[in-house]
Amino acid sequence: MISHAVEDYLKAIYEIEEDVGHVTTSLLAMHLAVAPASVTGMVQKLAKARPRLVNYERHQGVTLTPAGRKIALEVIRHHRLIELYLAEALGYDWDKVDAEAEKLEHVISEEFEDKIAALLGDPTVDPHGDPIPTKDGTVAEACRLPLSAIEPGCTVRVARVRDADPEFLRYLAELGLTLRAQVTVTKRAPFDGPLHIAVGEAGAPVRTHALGRSVTDRIFVERQ
Repeated sequence: MISHAVEDYLKAIYEIEEDVGHVTTSLLAMHLAVAPASVTGMVQKLAKARPRLVNYERHQGVTLTPAGRKIALEVIRHHRLIELYLAEALGYDWDKVDAEAEKLEHVISEEFEDKIAALLGDPTVDPHGDPIPTKDGTVAEACRLPLSAIEPGCTVRVARVRDADPEFLRYLAELGLTLRAQVTVTKRAPFDGPLHIAVGEAGAPVRTHALGRSVTDRIFVERQ
């Protein structure tokens, strides 16, 4: 049996690796809000487990072994399916689903997971656009093109947003910048100034905003 704490560590290692590439114990400590000494102790334990779940050398960072990655993806699949179920079937706002999914991701059965997936039509992304791993442990590449990289005159659609901050998600919802929203970049202010955008489909009411990079770097888009 794998403990919930071990699953949390493996999931965090996967998420940091996907986000920044190199996983250090200090990043893990920040991500999990635990003491660095506790992180070091846990990764050493995971490195000695049978089967071994991580590779770890002091000052060299942490990587998942195939066994560790398999467990991490199972937990992430649970988490993202639950998020989508809460949003689509129960009407939860997208800023509230992460916290609820954190409570449930460790305890649902494989049968319950399968029923959620079937009910939702075997979805590929969660409410924030993050890819949902498949049952066999494969996962699509996440969208990584930030809105801040789009030039004036281009129209794109919101494909993924950072989901760690509920307040940020509420702010985006107020702006109309939800998943699959159409966005046209109208102007880029000089000297790293704000990006001016129009949100809305052609022929529909359009909302205009001027956003700094602290926002646009956390919105990922697909070109149309």
